[in-house]
Amino acid sequence: MEIDILEIQKIIPHRYPFLMIDKIVELKPNEKIVALKNVSVNEEHFVGHFPNEKVMPGVLIVEAMAQAGCIYYYYSKNMHGKMLTYYLAKVNAKFLHPVVPGDQLRLEVSSVRLMNKAGFLKAEGFVNDKKVAEAEIGFGIKEA
Repeated sequence: MEIDILEIQKIIPHRYPFLMIDKIVELKPNEKIVALKNVSVNEEHFVGHFPNEKVMPGVLIVEAMAQAGCIYYYYSKNMHGKMLTYYLAKVNAKFLHPVVPGDQLRLEVSSVRLMNKAGFLKAEGFVNDKKVAEAEIGFGIKEA
């Protein structure tokens, strides 16, 4: 199951410059989701992070993981027709390699535990087939 950017915008309220995922390329509710983020040199955070050696901030990688996780939750909990917002309760992340302009960040997210209005996720980020980040994310959900 693929989901395009227009469908993503129906589910989560984020918009440019904070919509961090471009497409869902695989979705198996209650199993996993795979999302893509095309990293462009034109993104505003690269102006200051860092001007001479542009690196995507780790916090934005975690944000992309969380947004993919929100869509995963939406489909896993059959919340069709509702728009969701979330808040992060806990994040434990490791950044293994830099993500730079021109990369395509592939985010793979699966559940550790999903509850009503909350959950815990395992997330990994890859560029090509190289793992660049991993995180455990605790979150809460509410309807927007």
